[in-house]
Amino acid sequence: MVPANSVLSRCCDKIMNIPTDEEFSQLIGQAVDELPEKYTSKLSNVLITYEDEPTPDQRKKLGLGCNQSLFGLYEGIPLPARVGRGSGGVVHLQLPDKITLFKLPLFHYANGNEEKFKAQIKHTLWHEIAHYFGLDHDRIHQLEQLNTNALQ
Repeated sequence: MVPANSVLSRCCDKIMNIPTDEEFSQLIGQAVDELPEKYTSKLSNVLITYEDEPTPDQRKKLGLGCNQSLFGLYEGIPLPARVGRGSGGVVHLQLPDKITLFKLPLFHYANGNEEKFKAQIKHTLWHEIAHYFGLDHDRIHQLEQLNTNALQ
């Protein structure tokens, strides 16, 4: 019998439990550490956090249908759009920008495969950081097509 919080991986019959919040937080930390420093060192006043799933309000705001998933969300003012920037690129009297990764959609997408889960966390984090730097979806997808090693 497979536990209710597990998914049976089709490729190797390996069961991966849904990670605890602490485990997911550690996986996000590993992903940050694996991303190129040329991106992560320039992050300023950005909170990276997680939730199980997007809120109904977030889904509505983004126009997501009931069959659509959301792996991550950047909320803030993209770096190129900021005015009145202080030293170090911090906007004074500004709440931090926020990148949220959504654990359950990421987990279900990976279908129980731990490596796919980790890779998608890293990819989603890179994608949301790209939004922080002002890239839109079209430009992000162009970069992904041009450079399959964009995350290395």
